[in-house]
Amino acid sequence: MSKNRRKIRKPGQKAGKGKIRDHKAETFSSEQQKPHFSLEYLDGEYCLSRCDKTQKAAFADTLHKLSQLTWAQLKRSGRHGSGYEKIERHSLKRPVPGHVTDDVNIIAFRFCGKAPMVGYRNRRTFYVIWLDINFALYSHG
Repeated sequence: MSKNRRKIRKPGQKAGKGKIRDHKAETFSSEQQKPHFSLEYLDGEYCLSRCDKTQKAAFADTLHKLSQLTWAQLKRSGRHGSGYEKIERHSLKRPVPGHVTDDVNIIAFRFCGKAPMVGYRNRRTFYVIWLDINFALYSHG
């Protein structure tokens, strides 16, 4: 073997840079990307700690299942399947956090049976605010 071997880099990897870059984020719209999920703003009364083991497992399974699809695919799916539905703000029984402006849609995915996880989307990230395991967050009419 030669002493002058060159290291083989993965496509898009630059020499000397220790940072990972998401090239997909640079070339595709968020509709064509798979969602990321954030629990940063989860409300204490509707938090994961209020869920039992079965509901927590269903939540984890649902996040995994949803993360395999693009936002465009989720938009086309039924609201009781992998899709989501828009929730009208006036139907909420909790105030919307102040950082969520009026132009942002509140949406819900189902995670345990028909129990919704409710939050909002910003580009490719879905911020979960409420896990409505008791169906008390909004009128399900």
